[in-house]
Amino acid sequence: MEHEHTSARRETMFSDTEDIVTLLAPRLSYFAAVARTEHVTRAAQETQVPQSTLSRAMVRLERDLGVDLFARHGRTVSLTPAGRTFLTSVERALAEVEKAAESVRADADPASGKVAFGFLHTMGVETVPGLIRAFRAEHPRIRFSLVQNYGEAMLERLRAGELDLCLTSPLPDAPDLVARRLDEQRLRLVVPEDHRLAARKRIRLAECADETFVTLEPGYGLRRIFDDLCKEAGFKPRVAFEGEEAETLRGLVAAGLGVALLPPPTVPRPGVVELTVTGGHAVREIGVAWLDGHPDTPPVAAFKEFLLSRRGRLLSQGPGTPTGSAGT
Repeated sequence: MEHEHTSARRETMFSDTEDIVTLLAPRLSYFAAVARTEHVTRAAQETQVPQSTLSRAMVRLERDLGVDLFARHGRTVSLTPAGRTFLTSVERALAEVEKAAESVRADADPASGKVAFGFLHTMGVETVPGLIRAFRAEHPRIRFSLVQNYGEAMLERLRAGELDLCLTSPLPDAPDLVARRLDEQRLRLVVPEDHRLAARKRIRLAECADETFVTLEPGYGLRRIFDDLCKEAGFKPRVAFEGEEAETLRGLVAAGLGVALLPPPTVPRPGVVELTVTGGHAVREIGVAWLDGHPDTPPVAAFKEFLLSRRGRLLSQGPGTPTGSAGT
C-alpha cells in the first residue's frame, strides 16, 4: 500500500512538472513588470491590464511556485531573494521570446523576408543563381537561405520545416507533399573521347549493357532514374564507381573509368563525348515541391509564384546557359 501511495505522489509530481510551464507562461511578463516598477498600479498601467487582474496573477504565481516572490508594502512591493533569482531567468526567457518574435516577423516581411530554398547540386552552378537574380530584380530585398543536397535529403528537410521550397528530381509522389513539374533535361551517355562509341551521335541504352558505368550513389534522384532506365532497357548495369556530384563523374569518365548517364554540363568538359540517348524516355524532370497545407509567408508565396511562372523555361536563364535547356 505504501508503495502505491509513493507511486501516486511521483505521478502527481511529474504531472505538475509537465504542466508548470503552461501555468506560469501567461504571468511571466506581468511578474517582470511588477518587479521592474516595484508598484502594482504602475505595472498595471504599463501592461494595460486591470490592477485587480495583475494582483491576482501575482498571488497565483506565488501559489503555483510555492514561494514568496514579493514583500508587500501597501501598493509598493520589493523582491524577495527568491524573487530576484526568478527575475533573472524570467528576463532572459522573455528576451529570447522577443528575439524569436522579431526574427519570424522579419522573415515574413513581404519586402525583406526570407525564403529557405533547397535545390539539387546540378542546379547550383547557373540555374539557381539565374533564378534568384531574375526574382530579385522585382524583389531586391528578399533574402535566401540556400541548401544544396540530393533529393531525398531535401524532402526530409522540407518535412522538418527547414525548407520552404525545393527544386528536385524526380518529382515526389507523397500525400504530404505538393509537387509541380517545371522543366526537363535530356540525359546523355557520356563516354571517354577515345571510347569505341565516341564517334556515334546517338545510341540506345540497350547497346550499353556490357559497359562499365560510373553513377551517383543510391538515394540520389538521378540514380533512381538511371536504374529505372537500365531496367527498361533490359539489363542490370555494372557499376564501377559511385559518387555524389555529376561533374566528378564526368572526370571519372574522362579518366577512362567508365561511362555515365548524366544531364547536360554547364560548360563543355574536355576528354569526354556526349551522345543523345534514343529509344526511351531518357529525361530528368525538374519540379518544385513544398509541404502540403503549410502556410506560406509573403516572400515564400512570391517566390513560389515566380517559379511556377517559369514552367518550360526554368533551365534557360540566358544566352550563357544553352546546355542546361530542355531542348539540348
